[in-house]
Amino acid sequence: MNFVAKTFDELSKRELYEILRARSQIFIVQQGMRCQDLDGTDFDATHYYLEQDGCVVAYLRAFYTDKATIRIGRVLSVTHGIGLGKAVMQKAIAHIKQNMKCKKICLDSQTHAIAFYEKFGFKVVSDQFLEEGVMHVKMELEI
Repeated sequence: MNFVAKTFDELSKRELYEILRARSQIFIVQQGMRCQDLDGTDFDATHYYLEQDGCVVAYLRAFYTDKATIRIGRVLSVTHGIGLGKAVMQKAIAHIKQNMKCKKICLDSQTHAIAFYEKFGFKVVSDQFLEEGVMHVKMELEI
């Protein structure tokens, strides 16, 4: 299994296809979300993923919201319960800390995933809110 970190312009067409396929599989097919996945943010994001046999098996993207803040989003693993999400998060956070100047990392967590993000040091900083039909909270990790 390979860990990959690339900007949008560094992605091959095949890599981009595999990322979008994984995102669609999880967010649209599995979770039934009705959202505009292709929101324009991908152009400015660093894309982190685990690749196995040419397929994206875990993914997230990270981008600056201001000079001191990185936002993580679209976190997924195509197979649950075997540590793929944990692996991509650990590697992406390490890469962000080393390569992207920031004071904090933030994300919007589905409420069922709060404990997952807390394992990395994220803390809940908001009340629950509805986003794309799913309850979320805002979480932050101070660097």
